[in-house]
Amino acid sequence: MKEVLAEIITIGDEILYGQTLDTNAHWMSEELTGIGIKVFRKTTIGDQEAAMIQAFRRAEKDVDIILITGGLGPTSDDRTKECLARFFDSAIEMNAQAFAELEAFMASRGKTLNTLTRKQAELPLRCEMISNLRGTAPGMLFKRNGKVFISMPGVPHEMRGMMTHSVLPELKKLFDLPIIYHKIIRTAGIGESWLAEKIEDWENALPSNIQLAYLPTFGDIKMRLTAVGKDLDLLINETDLLVEAVIPIIEKYIYGYDDDTLESVIGRMLKKHGQTLALAESCTGGYISHVITKVPGSSDYFEGSVVPYKNDMKIEHLGVQRETIIQYGAVSEETVREMAEGVRIKFGSDYGLASSGIAGPGGGTEEKPVGLIWLACTGPDGTNVRKMQLTNDRMVNIRFSTVAALHMLHQRLCEKDWD
Repeated sequence: MKEVLAEIITIGDEILYGQTLDTNAHWMSEELTGIGIKVFRKTTIGDQEAAMIQAFRRAEKDVDIILITGGLGPTSDDRTKECLARFFDSAIEMNAQAFAELEAFMASRGKTLNTLTRKQAELPLRCEMISNLRGTAPGMLFKRNGKVFISMPGVPHEMRGMMTHSVLPELKKLFDLPIIYHKIIRTAGIGESWLAEKIEDWENALPSNIQLAYLPTFGDIKMRLTAVGKDLDLLINETDLLVEAVIPIIEKYIYGYDDDTLESVIGRMLKKHGQTLALAESCTGGYISHVITKVPGSSDYFEGSVVPYKNDMKIEHLGVQRETIIQYGAVSEETVREMAEGVRIKFGSDYGLASSGIAGPGGGTEEKPVGLIWLACTGPDGTNVRKMQLTNDRMVNIRFSTVAALHMLHQRLCEKDWD
């Protein structure tokens, strides 16, 4: 079945300058995928006419649907309408429906039209007007040679209203759309290349209508299966069989599926069995606690945390032996082990997690370089410790350490025989 491809073109100097975050393209991509349209490319350009025309020409060659946001305001820097009129060789005139809707919109807010606002009701003759229920700039739909151009405001809530009420239903009418179904397998504790090597034979045997993508973040890799077809139940069944086939190969690294997160999966496991957790965070500075408490209801299993940044705090609040720090240092297997065991005792929890390291960018030595991290997980059946050598980037190290610590805990919980 032929794919229907789309390009999203975002217009605005403020996007390129980094002054405004483009949340529109992300939201639009999800909505388009939901109705079976594949986003082929996303393009961001400034408010220059030549750049717009060039982008329109390229998109018309490559895709079926071109969705444009931004540049529809009433001021001199808003040039999208004029560029589209030139691209489609169309005159611009006052549109009676657009003017009536604009006048009613302004009246509902107790305002009258000025000269600039009136100009927003002027539209290219070759376009079909798209009503804007949330603002003053109407959208425009152009058709040429089987291709569809749709221009919408850049204001997010206006664009979303227009997409939901008008654009998506219209695209469903104009195109014979396939169903696109995603299934995500979430893994941690293994690098991308090692994961790919383990599942190479399985991946090579995937059917032509199902593709695999690796989506790595900080110590976490999402395996996204994307199935395309006409029968949703059939796609789900095909994908489920593939998941069942890969589980035995990488089961020790899988922690969840689809919208699962490590912290939510851990929370469910702890809550189900009446287990609790406490944290001792040095190099992660409370970030693991932040991630844990993002989960609603985490108070049912999370007892609390200590952030003992200074050595005296490790000794005073966690019971780490002064001799341990003197002999081995704060960043060591021995110290992080005592931290985890100490915080478990302090809070009376079933499990304790601890981190100690040199997050950077300074503070490292030849013996203990920046990025050296020690993690410990303790529970009813003992304590295990992990050493990592990460990067010189402080935030990267904190986030990697957080995922690694949670993965250690998840493995411990999976190994426990609850029966």
